[in-house]
Amino acid sequence: MSTAADGPRPAAADGPHRPTADEPHQQAAGGTHPVPAAEPGRRVSTLELFFDLVFVFTLTQLTVMLTADLSFATAGRVALIFVVLFWMYGAYAYLTNQVPPDRPSRRILLMLGMASFLVCALAVPRAFDDGGVVFGLGFLAVVLVHSTLYTRSHGRDVIWYAVPNSLAALSVTAAGLFDGLAADGLWLLALVLQFVTPFLAEHGPRRRDGREAAFLRAQLGGLDPAHFVERHGLLLIVAFGESVIAIGIGIGDLPFTANVFGGAFLALALASALWWTYFVRDEDRAEAVFAATPQDRRWRLAMNAYYYAFLPMLLGIAYLAAGMKKSLGHLTEQLHTGPAVAVAGGVALFLAGDVAFRAVLRLTPLTYRATTVPIALTTALLGTHLSALAQLIALVALLVTMLTVEARWAERDSAR
Repeated sequence: MSTAADGPRPAAADGPHRPTADEPHQQAAGGTHPVPAAEPGRRVSTLELFFDLVFVFTLTQLTVMLTADLSFATAGRVALIFVVLFWMYGAYAYLTNQVPPDRPSRRILLMLGMASFLVCALAVPRAFDDGGVVFGLGFLAVVLVHSTLYTRSHGRDVIWYAVPNSLAALSVTAAGLFDGLAADGLWLLALVLQFVTPFLAEHGPRRRDGREAAFLRAQLGGLDPAHFVERHGLLLIVAFGESVIAIGIGIGDLPFTANVFGGAFLALALASALWWTYFVRDEDRAEAVFAATPQDRRWRLAMNAYYYAFLPMLLGIAYLAAGMKKSLGHLTEQLHTGPAVAVAGGVALFLAGDVAFRAVLRLTPLTYRATTVPIALTTALLGTHLSALAQLIALVALLVTMLTVEARWAERDSAR
């Protein structure tokens, strides 16, 4: 995830001024571009939400790709594509938090970024086939638009994340020219390049002009906590919409029977329980933790909580949606291994991500959710040996039990 860093220090009459961590937004990259402080309490704009809708289309396309071939190999490639794409989504979420789209030029650039993500989404099903180069070029455009918009406020320091992100995009583009292990290797190289970006953003400017590490970390952490948390929460809501769409696709044109409606309600209950898992207690507490975290430590917290931990949560929704598309039309039948594992694995992956999210932010309790992860995985056996209906009932019951036990724990904890 790319982030912002400022430029050289202004000189004072008695020698060079070394800014402290409390002054991160008073400097300018190259001394020409003011870096605005995040506006406290700013709401997510409708353009940002529109951007998220376009981005989630990539998740929809990945679900389509997985539904067409519910194999472990395809699941791995789906994960690889999404990890690469979500990196740049996080970069844009960070960008609009620090550089809000409140001017026509910024809005136009953000729309160009949306168009670039749309190209990627359209090419997703063929990203490892004849559409690989198209996907890569779309992704390169995503990176270039992002870097251009960041230069408007952060000047030449953009190079420390623009270069590795561009090289990652070129690696993905080159992967479209190869097949097999060579293509997979180039995708993995793109991941490595992305993952070194935060290190370069923190240490690159320091090596160039000797700025203090604490000052640079404070610049990187110049976030509005309320906006940042809300933005990712809205992304999760839009992603949950994919699971609702999966209900309709899975049922298709089946005749309306009690079993069909029962399966649809169970699938909705499962998605609702996952919604409850994050939004009822985690989101507000996460915002409070961010607001209380010193600015020079906030950017690492953002990376760990809203990139690394959010990845499995979003992927879990995609896997669950793919599994439900294949399962709801066969509610009373034994499932093949693929759909059963996709449903169980999707729920388990979401919960594992949420456990990691809580651990990063030091939210409690962790035990109940961590214990639920392996139990959720075992429900795949119910799907393959009994029926899809039995698996859905078990998963809903499991999540409701987990949430109920947690709620009682919270009541006892607050009474102490």
